[in-house]
Formats: sequence, C-alpha cells, structure tokens
Amino acid sequence: MIPKANPPGIKQKGQIMQSARHALGVRAATLADIAKVDALLARAYPRLLRADYAPSMMVMALPLISRAKPALVTCGTYYVVEANDEIIGAGGWTRAAPGRGIARAGVGNIRHVVTDDRQVRRGVGRALMTHIIEVATEQGITRLDCLSTLTARPFYQAMGFAVTGPVLIPLAEGIQFPAIAMWRNL
Repeated sequence: MIPKANPPGIKQKGQIMQSARHALGVRAATLADIAKVDALLARAYPRLLRADYAPSMMVMALPLISRAKPALVTCGTYYVVEANDEIIGAGGWTRAAPGRGIARAGVGNIRHVVTDDRQVRRGVGRALMTHIIEVATEQGITRLDCLSTLTARPFYQAMGFAVTGPVLIPLAEGIQFPAIAMWRNL
C-alpha cells in the first residue's frame, strides 16, 4: 500500500515549511537526558499501552521496553521535547534497523517514540515527528520505516505512514511483542 499525500503541515520533497524544531523546544538528546527519558518511558508506556495490550503482555514487556537505551539516546538523531524544563516527549530515528542493526540506503527507522501520557493530543508527538522527518530528509533519507505499538498506529497514520502489516517483535526468550510495521516516503 502506498501512503496517500502527506497530511497538512508535513514536509514533502520540494516544499518549504516552517520548522517545528523550536515551537516546543525540540532538541537533540544528550547523555544528561537519559534518566529523564527513562522516567518518561517508565511512566507513560504503562498508561498509554494498557488499553491495547493484555495485562500478561504488559507484565512481561514493560520492563524491557520502558527503559532508555543510552546508545540510542546519545546517537545524535534521538530528540527530546521540552516544556517548562520537563521532557514531555522523546524519540528519533537511525539508519540501522532496530534489533538487526542492518542499514539500507536511503531508509531510516523510527525509534522509541513516546509522549508524556499527560500531554497527548497537544502537538508534542507531531512536533517531534515533524522534526524527525525534517532532519532525516536533510540527511538524505527518502523513506522511514516504523515498528509501531498497537496504540500509536492512528498517530503514525495521521503522520502519513502506511501499514505494512502486523509483526511480532522478539523482546526476550519467549516474549513476542505485537506491533505494526509501517512506512512513509519522504
């Protein structure tokens, strides 16, 4: 399935768009942010995901997905959104695919995106994704792949991503986390 035209406010090749980089304080994450990103993931994921995942899955998966990965947070393409000196959103992209470490020419991979559960539907995720798309495009990325939680699927679709299909992400021996593979041309 090919995604339809990008929704309003999303940069398409050749278009000029006002940057969302500074509207909510989007900036590259640093080593000093790891504890705050870790706290955001640990607080938000249980609240945001509980409607879409069985309690047994939450018990097994949350300890594995609700932790900031220092190498990812400090990679240079992972960002935080700040408001009033508090991190209210985080996420980024890498050339290497999650888990496999394989990079494909022109393809970036959305990584570990989260919005504070108290800040959903206030533009935090949109500002973050707009920033990711702008920077990835500037760095020669022409397509973004994403492994979305079941919960985040509508958000990514609103950002112009199309569904490839359901996937199971191996988190640990015997733990397969249900997700949705998605993609978007830039």
